[in-house]
Amino acid sequence: MQHRIIVLGAGYTGAIAAGRLAKRLHREDVAITLVNAEPDFVERVRMHQLAAGQDLKPRPLHEMFAGTGVELRLARVTGIDVDHRTVAVVDAHGAAELAYDTLVYALGSGWNAQGVPGTAEHAHELASRPGAQRLRERLAHLDAGQPVVVVGGGLTGLEAATEIAEARPDLDVALAARGDLGDWLSPKGREHLRNVFGKLGITAYEHAAVTAVEADRVATADGRAIPAAVTVWTTGFAVHPIAQATTLEVTGTGRIVVDGTMRSVSHPDVYAVGDAAMALGAGDKPLRMSCASGTPMAWQAADVIAARLTGGKLPNAHLRYFNQCISLGRKEGLIQYVTADDRAKPAVLTGRLAAVYKELICKGAAWGVANPMLGLPTRRHRVTRERAATGPTVEAAA
Repeated sequence: MQHRIIVLGAGYTGAIAAGRLAKRLHREDVAITLVNAEPDFVERVRMHQLAAGQDLKPRPLHEMFAGTGVELRLARVTGIDVDHRTVAVVDAHGAAELAYDTLVYALGSGWNAQGVPGTAEHAHELASRPGAQRLRERLAHLDAGQPVVVVGGGLTGLEAATEIAEARPDLDVALAARGDLGDWLSPKGREHLRNVFGKLGITAYEHAAVTAVEADRVATADGRAIPAAVTVWTTGFAVHPIAQATTLEVTGTGRIVVDGTMRSVSHPDVYAVGDAAMALGAGDKPLRMSCASGTPMAWQAADVIAARLTGGKLPNAHLRYFNQCISLGRKEGLIQYVTADDRAKPAVLTGRLAAVYKELICKGAAWGVANPMLGLPTRRHRVTRERAATGPTVEAAA
């Protein structure tokens, strides 16, 4: 009897987990199904580039997983019954139900309007490829001198503002941040960021919490009205709502609570990785929603599942951070070195070399999806008959 593993979502974390499992386990022992709504792998870390008018290399999932033994199921997940181990999906042929022994939940996140009035009606988002494509089309039709406001001073906001300003120097690009510009960076990092903003002609509105979005402006808490022919909303992410509708233990925002092995604390046959999971890193601090967090989470989950199914030794990886990589257009970058728990160190890498570094990181992330073992031995281990039939047990987690 094959052990049925279903991976939901083929973003960075889901795709890596599925591929790594396929190289850890014998095909005769497991049936791995990767469920995704789109036929292509989306490089989410490049959505600001797509929006700014750059064309990205297509990456069909069926080519990436050809010959791996992973079955690709193009379908939209509509529900999960974690008590009966089934997943409801809808595909081109209609509704269906998939049964699993082990589930890897990697449905990720989308944009978060934060409940601000007018955002859903008037703002653009960069959390998805359709959103980036809509923004791309809108920007292409803007006349010179039109104002573009990026709301949100985090990594996505900084990358979006600089990418748009570099690609369209004829536009009036601004960024509205709730606090100081780059306030989580080191002094050297903040200084470099301000220099790049100055060179690109980007206006920074600091301590400007946006309270409403209109068709031609955004309003801030201190009474300012900032003109905006286009508003780009980048104030964080909201996880897919499906997990919150299950009996899984989730946080108030819908993230699945997992232990150090990425296993659900309430359902031992469910693992969660990426933005959808609430996992703790160094110093017992929650890992932030990012590719930097999701990739090692996917490695951890896949290796743990393989170990539990084969009776191997459980990996004891400690998830930590090393740096934050920020592209500031195609010619500039900022690499902020951080502590294990993601606090800025004094050291930074800036300029053209940092831009090259960030580009290598992006290429490496995509390469890691297609090559999930990252140089590790590809020896496959056999699943014991008992574990294939029953799945990983609670005792095996101890």
